[in-house]
Amino acid sequence: MQIATPYLMFLGDVPDKLAAKTAFGIADWRPEWCVGQLRMPGCAADLGIPDLTLPQAVEKGCRTMVIGVANAGGVLPGHWVDQVVAALDAGLDVASGLHVRLGSVPEIAEAAERNGRQLHDVRHSAETFDTGKGTKRSGRRLLSVGTDCSAGKKYTVLALERGMRERGLDADFRATGQTGVFISGRGVAIDAVVADFISGAVEWIAPAAAADHWDLIEGQGSLFHPSFAGVSLGLLHGAQADAFVVCHEPTRTKMRGVEHPLPTIQQVIDLTVQLGSLTNPGIRPVGIAVNTQALGEDEAKALLAELAETHGLPATDPVRFGVDPIVDRIVTEFPAGSAA
Repeated sequence: MQIATPYLMFLGDVPDKLAAKTAFGIADWRPEWCVGQLRMPGCAADLGIPDLTLPQAVEKGCRTMVIGVANAGGVLPGHWVDQVVAALDAGLDVASGLHVRLGSVPEIAEAAERNGRQLHDVRHSAETFDTGKGTKRSGRRLLSVGTDCSAGKKYTVLALERGMRERGLDADFRATGQTGVFISGRGVAIDAVVADFISGAVEWIAPAAAADHWDLIEGQGSLFHPSFAGVSLGLLHGAQADAFVVCHEPTRTKMRGVEHPLPTIQQVIDLTVQLGSLTNPGIRPVGIAVNTQALGEDEAKALLAELAETHGLPATDPVRFGVDPIVDRIVTEFPAGSAA
C-alpha cells in the first residue's frame, strides 16, 4: 500500500494523549510528513503542530488524512464519520489504523467512490501467513516487551535502530503495529492477524538474515495484560528473540484499561525467558527502557540507577537519555561473528 504524503493528522475528540499514540508516533518519527492536525471540540491531545481546517490542509498540500487514534477495539466512533466524509469530499485520501475497515461504513465508501479517493486500512494486510514453525533461522533478533501496553516498546526499538546504526551495526526496525507501519512503510499489524498465524506472521516480518544482522521487532501489549497477552505471546514465539528489552512506565499502578496490578520488571524478565525459550533457549534481557516523562530529571536518573543496580542491566529512557548503555550491552553480549 502506497500512502500519499504529506499528512493531515486527525485526532477526533480523544480524551488523552495515549489515545492518540498513533498520531504522536508519526509526528515524532516522521515530522516532515505532518503538516497539521484536525481536532474536534473536547479533544485533549495536541501534537504541537498547526490546527487546520480541511480547506487549509488542502491548500498546504496535504494528500492524506490519517486517523491517528488507537482505541480499545479499534472502533470508528459514529460522530467521526461526517469528518471522514468531508475529508474525502475535500479531495484527500484517508488512512486508518483502526480495526474497523473504512470501506465497511457505507457513507465513507460512497464518498470515496464518488470522489475517486483511496481508503487505506493499515491494520489489515493482504498477505497470507503460515503458522509459526519455531525452526531456528539465521540472523539476530531483539524484541521489546512491556510491563503494560503503551509503555514505549515502539519508541525503544526505533531509538535502538538509530543508535545501533550509528555504531555501525546492521539493524532494521520491524513494525508490528499500525503506527509502526505508518512510520516505516512496511510491516504487519499483528493484533489484526488471526490468532493461529501470529507467530508465523512474525517469522515472515523477520525472516532468516545474515548472521550479524539485527531485526528489532516492535512488541505489543504485555504477557501480563488480560486483554492482550495472547498477541504478546505469539509475538515472542515468532520473534525467536535472542535479546529483549523490558519497557516500563513507572507512575502506573494498574495496567491500562483494566483493574489488574502492574507486574514487576523482574516478573516480566522471568516470564519472558521462560516462555521465549520455547523457540530460542538462549533468549536473554539486555536492558530496561523506562518512560520517565512524568519525572523530574534528577528523579528519573535516580530511578534508572536503582533499576540498573537491582536487575544488573542497563536502564535508560531512550528518548530522554539515549540508548547507548543498551547498545553497549548488545555489543558485549553478541560480538560480531559470534552468531551460530
